[in-house]
Amino acid sequence: MERTLIIGTRGSELALWQANFVKDSLAKVNIPVELKIIKTQGDRLLNLSFDKLEGKGFFTKELEEELLAGTIDIAVHSHKDLPTENPPGLIIAAVSEREDPSELLLILKDCVDVKQKLSVKYGAIVGTSSNRRKAQLLAYRPDLEIEDLRGNVPTRIGKLRDESYDAIMLAKAGVTRLGIDLGEFHVEELTPNEIVPAPAQGVLAIQIRESDTELFESLQVLNHPDVAEELAVERTVLKLFGGGCHLPLGCYCRREDGAFQVFTSKAETGDDFPDRLFLEAATAEGLPEKVVKAFDPERKLPSSVFISREVSEQSYFRKALEKHTIQIDGRSLIRTVPVITKLDSYILKHIDWIFFSSKNAVEYFFQLDPLLPKGVKFGVMGAGSEEMLRKKGHFTDFTGLGIDSEDVAEAFARLVNGQTVLFPGAEDSLRSVQKGLSADTKIIDLVVYETVLEEEIEGSGADVLVFTSPSNVDAYFAENLLDPYQKVIAIGRSTGKKFDEMGVKYTLPFSPDEVGLAEAVFGL
Repeated sequence: MERTLIIGTRGSELALWQANFVKDSLAKVNIPVELKIIKTQGDRLLNLSFDKLEGKGFFTKELEEELLAGTIDIAVHSHKDLPTENPPGLIIAAVSEREDPSELLLILKDCVDVKQKLSVKYGAIVGTSSNRRKAQLLAYRPDLEIEDLRGNVPTRIGKLRDESYDAIMLAKAGVTRLGIDLGEFHVEELTPNEIVPAPAQGVLAIQIRESDTELFESLQVLNHPDVAEELAVERTVLKLFGGGCHLPLGCYCRREDGAFQVFTSKAETGDDFPDRLFLEAATAEGLPEKVVKAFDPERKLPSSVFISREVSEQSYFRKALEKHTIQIDGRSLIRTVPVITKLDSYILKHIDWIFFSSKNAVEYFFQLDPLLPKGVKFGVMGAGSEEMLRKKGHFTDFTGLGIDSEDVAEAFARLVNGQTVLFPGAEDSLRSVQKGLSADTKIIDLVVYETVLEEEIEGSGADVLVFTSPSNVDAYFAENLLDPYQKVIAIGRSTGKKFDEMGVKYTLPFSPDEVGLAEAVFGL
């Protein structure tokens, strides 16, 4: 292009980073650009929480007005700030690559409590002005006090540094783009399946006049059609739900192994327990409609669920189901008993890693009062094992997520190749992770407990049966049959294989934890 383009941007450090990113990218293809800073209503109304601003154009309206007036040629936005429909005459010409959409919980170091989920102390004051974040945080930790937090990223971090809060929550994308050193804080990174991000979080939107066809073509060098396809799912979900500024909605779509995976969290207010849904489909066509239909208040949900474990009153799974008056029959069909009562300290002398594949493995190992070598690292299978390890006062260095132990083994193998790994576990362990490690890795199996099947197990008439281990499947079906109306959820692939052998159809959750199981029940 021959003319010098003008990019309109807000004046915050992050907005300027975003605008300069586009400017520098265009300079590489010999398109000259200047910046024009424009103040938006959202920059002026600092006394309102973000949920009273986002999604209504409070951070974008003035930029769009200047685009339409012809005083700027390009507006660069955080895509999540844009309303679901462009004003007449404007289009999104390009979207950037997606920065990691995870959330960061920044915690003052004297407010860290490793034994608590999310590592922040009991009753901590957490700063965020997002009802989406508030609802999901309180679902995990109802003891937290959530207080409004406004300002740009450095300002919010400064308020934490000044101890106005015990912790704050920020999008990882903004911190990464600004290159901020967070070494003074304890940082918990929460993945999109733990805290579902806002639709289009982590993506830049490049907006122009619809009539500027030459500029549209020039900007295609910056466009990422694969990202645009995923965002279309998220933003259509937002639009179908009404796109309201008060709506605590998280929606994240990604493509994995050729399939579209959509994670959705929705509550009525920031104080309500959110519903969670995970859907997977071969195509994006009709996917937003399927997501929204699952949240229809008139949809018939199961009236009762059996789960093969004890379920505490404070359990996420219980709270998610009882919100919809679903009755829960929670009882374990197996007993676990210790195998050893004393640990030979020589076993621990030269190990580099300890890997736990279950909560029971963590519990029985630490009952032995192990004298751990300095610098030993911990790996776990699933969020449940991670939480139990926290209760013992230790962080994980590797957490295997997902329902396929073979995938976890592959990721763990790359990390521990050539080192020594101790595997405390059950006498009848399937050793799925051990089998995936290289021959150069030294494996030490330590049997710390055994599983005993209960006898005379009473069957359940619940609409849904949730099984949390292969042993529980064996115990239940030794004496009971599956009724035709009952649906089955298996916590992972090893449990699912039992049903494959029986010829029984079942559902797998995305993650083998209470959130994943609740999502699976909600999605039936």
